[in-house]
Amino acid sequence: MKRQENEQEHLLRIVRGKAVLRKLGRLFPGAGMMLVYKNNWELLVAVELSAQCTDKKVNEVTPRLFARYPTLDAYVQADPREFEQLIFQTGFYRNKTKNILAAATMVQERFHGKIPKTMEEILQLPGVARKTANVVLGNAYGVVEGIAVDTHVKRLAHVLSLSDEQDPNKIEKDLMEVFPRKDWFRATYLLIEYGRKYCPARKHDHTQCPLGHRA
Repeated sequence: MKRQENEQEHLLRIVRGKAVLRKLGRLFPGAGMMLVYKNNWELLVAVELSAQCTDKKVNEVTPRLFARYPTLDAYVQADPREFEQLIFQTGFYRNKTKNILAAATMVQERFHGKIPKTMEEILQLPGVARKTANVVLGNAYGVVEGIAVDTHVKRLAHVLSLSDEQDPNKIEKDLMEVFPRKDWFRATYLLIEYGRKYCPARKHDHTQCPLGHRA
């Protein structure tokens, strides 16, 4: 009986997931990456800076940062204290500095100056977990191995009854089973846009959101 109930819930989630993507696609036809960058290394830096920080704030910080460090080698040679000052506004600046500068050295020495193209390799970089890896691989190379679960996606997976899990990796697994593989890449951005515009983290009446779901 329990197995049958689980199978029924899984099927309901698939149906619900299709409806969610269809509606979000109409609401946000142009949903996509908001971070501004000029190359794949800058993409990685911007995504690492965006942890616990808004894309808007990252985009305010990176123009000066990218101008100060125009090449990968400049990051390898960077003074950590100066770097910390430049990214201070993004929060957790000491840890981010440590990870980004260590990643620069690893990319230069182990990966010949190129951001890795596989999930296995990119996860070796300091500061890179599956969320960052999914964002970078998808935007840099069109390689889609999963769904990036940020704070918006995690929250909305619960609000929309697409996952009961708390761990981001387990939520990602649930969403990968709910959404068709061809929609994995855009699903992240659709959910992020929905969270930003209609269904934020602050307490509100979910029945007034366009999808009409309760938390």
